Order: sequence, then structure tokens, then C-alpha cells
Amino acid sequence: MEKPYVVGIDIGGQTAKIGIVNARGEILGQTTIPSNQHTDATLFIETLCAAIQTLASDNHINISEIRGIGVGAPNGNYYKGTIEYAVNLTWGGNNLIPLTDIMSKRLSIPVVLTNDANAAAMGEMAYGAARGMKNFIMITLGTGVGSGIVVDGKILYGHDGFAGELGHISIVRNNGRACSCGKNGCLEAYASAVGVARTAREMLETTSRESLLRTLPYEKITSKDVSEAAQQGDKMAKEIFDFTGKILGEAFADFVAFSSPEAIILFGGLTKSGDLIIKPIIENMEKNLLPLWRGKVKVMFSQLKESDAAILGASALAWEL
Repeated sequence: MEKPYVVGIDIGGQTAKIGIVNARGEILGQTTIPSNQHTDATLFIETLCAAIQTLASDNHINISEIRGIGVGAPNGNYYKGTIEYAVNLTWGGNNLIPLTDIMSKRLSIPVVLTNDANAAAMGEMAYGAARGMKNFIMITLGTGVGSGIVVDGKILYGHDGFAGELGHISIVRNNGRACSCGKNGCLEAYASAVGVARTAREMLETTSRESLLRTLPYEKITSKDVSEAAQQGDKMAKEIFDFTGKILGEAFADFVAFSSPEAIILFGGLTKSGDLIIKPIIENMEKNLLPLWRGKVKVMFSQLKESDAAILGASALAWEL
């Protein structure tokens, strides 16, 4: 029997987005469930499976018509189908979770898994800014910093399925911030949405300068608060974005030396800050590139809706099942 649909799932630190996709790449229906309300992986996966069944029923699709399920998740291992030591997930931690085995047995549908940033890269390559590109890097700036590296039109997985953890390169070698991965000084600790909020708190704590951010509860400041303050002309908030963009730009110059991409594409909540983040990134990347790459590598925002890119990318995996 012809199975005309696949499911794409994007599991993030706060929510999991689920979409049913047809062969034309159209998302026929989608839903979202919290991903941070369980500390037990089995309970979360059961909730996820139930949501897939409900979504199919609501869209008048029989579960038997679904060809496969593609999942993008932090620390998702493409080779093994496991989520491994995903500290940004409340049920991840130090666990090795056989997600594809559990889901495929529960739903009787084949399931394939990849890193969430890899899934976003696949979606961008098929439907977004990277169409026609065979060499690019996708950087996701959300709760963490993820990356998907495409070389010669293929996702780079490495020998163990975990290649491309660019968010965990060390950018501050001595006395760097503690990162959720257990290391210190990682890019993620500075350039994620959480990292921007940490920078804001540090600046407020170590200076007495005036700022709109001082009107907010100290421990609850978010990157969105910093962005809104910067857009209102707040000097400290602008400096926070300049600092973040400098760190990212310098890191991107190193990434270019590794894979010589045509473009670095930015995706995730922090990109909503627009020029506040992309201008200092480009400026500092260009300063630190070898001359042979200057002016050649584009830095651009994703052209897909945030809710669609990872769903479509993950769904693309499922068509191969």
C-alpha cells in the first residue's frame, strides 16, 4: 500500500514540534507539546507518540498511511537512533535513550533520528536559503548553540554520528564560563540565548551603569529582554549584542577555515534580534578570516519559519526509510 505521508519532529529544550508532511513538502498539520515537563524519558516518548496519533486523527490520516518518522533532537545519534547525554533536556542528562526503538515499537512505524541542527540544515537545503548549495553550515542559536555541517551535499556525521558540535568548541580557554555540557568556556555558554542573558546579568552585577534592564527582575532576564532594550536604544543592551556577535564572528572565521562553506545560515530564537546580532557577526568574521576567504562567505538568516525548518528537515530523513 502506498504510504503518502511522513512525520517530522523537532525536539527542543522547551517544546517538541510535530508535523505531518506530504511528498510535496507541505506540512498538512502540526502541533506542539512541552518537552520539559518530564524527567523520565519513557513518559515523554509516550506523550510524543500519543500526540502523533492525535494529530493524524485530527487530520483524517490513518496511522498506517505514515511511511516513517524523522526526529531532530539534541545529541541525536543518526547511526544508533539514540539521544545521548542531552543535558538541555530535562529527561536527557547522563542517559542514553533508545528513542527510535521505543517509538517504532510503540507506533509500528520506522523511525530515524538525527541532531536537531542537522535536521534544520536538511530543511534549509531542501526548502530554504541553502537550496542549490552543497557546502554550508547551519548554526542554531536557541537555548543552546547547535550546528549542522553540509559538505558536498551531505550532512557530516563523523565516525560516531556526533560530528559538528561547534557549540562546544572552547572560545575562552582560561576561567571560561561553566557550560551545561560540563566543560568551561564553550561557545554555547556565551552565544546562546541563555548565554546572552548571562552576559546581561554579569554586566549589571559588575557595573553601576544605567540600563533599562535594571527595571527587570535580575534572575529572570532573557535574551528577548536584552533585544527589546537594545531596540529602544539602551547602550548596555547594544554592547551585549556587540560582545555576542564578536564571539560568534571570531568562531565563524575558524569554521570557514575548516570546511570552506558557501554560507553560514543562522536559525533560532536569537536571530529575531536581526541586525543587532548579524552586523557584529559579519564584521568580526571578516576581520578574522584568511584573505583568501574575505568577502566570499555569506552570513544569512534562515528563510524558513522557525516552526517549519526542523520539521521539514527531519521529515526529509523519513522519506529514505
